[in-house]
Amino acid sequence: MKALLTTICLIVLAVMLFVTVTASIHEDVVTAARLLLPDPWFRATLADAYFGFLFFWLWVAWRERSAGRAGLWFILIMTLGNFAMAGYLLWHLRRWEPADGIGKLLMGERHGNGR
Repeated sequence: MKALLTTICLIVLAVMLFVTVTASIHEDVVTAARLLLPDPWFRATLADAYFGFLFFWLWVAWRERSAGRAGLWFILIMTLGNFAMAGYLLWHLRRWEPADGIGKLLMGERHGNGR
């Protein structure tokens, strides 16, 4: 399970890096936003992505013990999106042992201490 999750996160990082660099070479993000923002499907897709970031961050904020760390992750997730989300999971996967159970990975420090 750990190897599969690590592989998925690394693939997400690689694909996001590739598509971001390719898109940036083709056109800068400011110009692209001005052209696409009036399109309703662009707005719907953008809203969908950011609501997904928000829901992921809610899990991160619940999982983190420090409001400062949760706030930092909010900024990282909202600005870097899937780069930050994959990085967050990779950060915790490196310390997680499958023998600890998936609950330890999902719940972090909250796992097993009565909270």
